[in-house]
Amino acid sequence: MSSLQDAKNGAVLETQSSSSTVVVHSGEPSPLRKIISVSSIAAGVQFGWALQLSLLTPYVQLLGIPHKWSSLIWLCGPISGMLVQPTVGYYSDRCTSRFGRRRPFIASGAVLVAVAGLLIGYAADLGKLAGDKLDETVKVRAIWFFALGFWILDVANNTLQGPCRAFLADLAAGDARKTRTANAFFSFFMAVGNILGYAAGSYTNLHKMFPFTMTKACDVYCANLKSC
Repeated sequence: MSSLQDAKNGAVLETQSSSSTVVVHSGEPSPLRKIISVSSIAAGVQFGWALQLSLLTPYVQLLGIPHKWSSLIWLCGPISGMLVQPTVGYYSDRCTSRFGRRRPFIASGAVLVAVAGLLIGYAADLGKLAGDKLDETVKVRAIWFFALGFWILDVANNTLQGPCRAFLADLAAGDARKTRTANAFFSFFMAVGNILGYAAGSYTNLHKMFPFTMTKACDVYCANLKSC
């Protein structure tokens, strides 16, 4: 009788242990609303990439950046993607913050995007404050502010992307249907961000909504970039 009871207890413990393991590693799939909210981060990231391609080329010409320098500046994209995402992914997987493994990195990336946007948009004005002359063809100080902001932006975008995708995998919790849904929404918001970014870049009168963005150091393209 005693051995039978022990066997029952053992079976109960084994069942509880198995179920707890499933809960720890898989958990219940998160609500669709949360998955959509996290996926929408992709729209902001892609909006930034699209603006880089559509607005920064004329802005580079305004600052007088030589061709060889502009090539070095654009090199930051693949370099940051190669180094930042694996590094952030490694530390994100091992993060023990009370806010979760992914949220601290996503929040940090968002703050860096804001800082980078200010540096890039106001590079001409900051360069003028630092001593650049308006009649100079090559505005060296403005170029330094621009390059710094550009590198920070690419690092920030890569800091956002990796944890965002990993967060979606966490929310799907191993559920195949939820995983497909999360990937579909992520791709959808990437497309939305691209469309909005290129649309904003193609609209040349955007600065008229924010007339204060045009200054002596900042022309139409620069003001449009600030307005975004």
